[in-house]
Amino acid sequence: MTFPVVGMVGGGQLARMTHAAGIPLGIRFKLLSDTAQDSAAQTVGDVVVGDYRDLDTLRAFARGCDVVTFDHEHVPTEHLRALEADGVRVRPGPDALVHAQDKGVMRARLDALGVPCPRHRIVRDPRDVAAFAAELQEDRPAEPSGPAGDGRRGGRTVVLKTVRGGYDGKGVWVVDAADEAAAAEPFKAGVPVLAEEKVDFVRELAANVVRSPHGQAVAYPVVESRQVDGVCDTVIAPAPDLADDLALRAQELALRIAQELDVVGHLAVELFQTPDGEVLVNELAMRPHNSGHWTQDGAVTSQFANHVRAVLDLPLGDPRPRARWTVMCNVLGGDYPDMYAAYLHCMARDPQLKIHMYGKDVKPGRKVGHVNTYGDDLDDVLERARHAAGYLRGTIVE
Repeated sequence: MTFPVVGMVGGGQLARMTHAAGIPLGIRFKLLSDTAQDSAAQTVGDVVVGDYRDLDTLRAFARGCDVVTFDHEHVPTEHLRALEADGVRVRPGPDALVHAQDKGVMRARLDALGVPCPRHRIVRDPRDVAAFAAELQEDRPAEPSGPAGDGRRGGRTVVLKTVRGGYDGKGVWVVDAADEAAAAEPFKAGVPVLAEEKVDFVRELAANVVRSPHGQAVAYPVVESRQVDGVCDTVIAPAPDLADDLALRAQELALRIAQELDVVGHLAVELFQTPDGEVLVNELAMRPHNSGHWTQDGAVTSQFANHVRAVLDLPLGDPRPRARWTVMCNVLGGDYPDMYAAYLHCMARDPQLKIHMYGKDVKPGRKVGHVNTYGDDLDDVLERARHAAGYLRGTIVE
């Protein structure tokens, strides 16, 4: 066979859905998975069970792969450099991926590029947090005196993030610098921490782009991402009531970051929209992303299909939406484990509903799937998605 083999490190749902996008193209996949029961390991034919943190395991896995890509950012950077030195095509490469692995490296590089971000500092103990918070407090304008305020400056709240390893709200602490920083977990471990100002934002947005090695790039519509307890709950595509000029600036910013960092594959740029009509970069992810799951059913070419095309340096597909509105709702585990029994109701109620399950055991709060709905009326599309996600979880029973 002349069709290439894509090596995917990580056996989660992103790998599962990326593999599915490659099947119509005849692309073969080889998977490095933690266990044989992982989401993607249930569907990919060629599965290697092993530890991605072990260089010998990675080298053995990469043999026979035309390109290696990832469904997470946790492979040690030095291991990726070793693979490249062996002649393995790693996409995205380690020089790009490190900006999604290390928040300190990301912030420093974005600063150098003049990319708007929350104010930040690398800190190593609570005293550094207190000093940083005091500087932020001095820079904030005083609140008005009288009935609307007491003339004091803004609060001392700071967001602390582990430099490496955090995701879905894990590794993030919102603290009052004076009272709570000393108890934050990262300081107990003695690791560097990224301290950021707590941004007063209007909403969270995401700009998803895909870039190939020869420099072709496409941008999906900017979406609104709604979080619950630090986890993405709902994504609306496109973001409602987003001014055209701000949407264009967000897309251009994401495309510029992809080019400057030499990203190959999918890049998600998570953004804060501020009250003054600007955007600040919150996080980067160099892989298919939760904020792009709507593209499976709502775009001409999904984020997963375009990621496959990009890492193989094929021409990229059309990112335009198929419908006026598409809504994605995550399905989280609850106390109702038999989600299959809910299919009868959900499918009969909404024949246009698209259900995507990940083959995971149902555990409270765990992402086990998502649903996509689409149409011309946003309120209707939102209600359909939320009802289906709630019924599958068991929080809606009629």
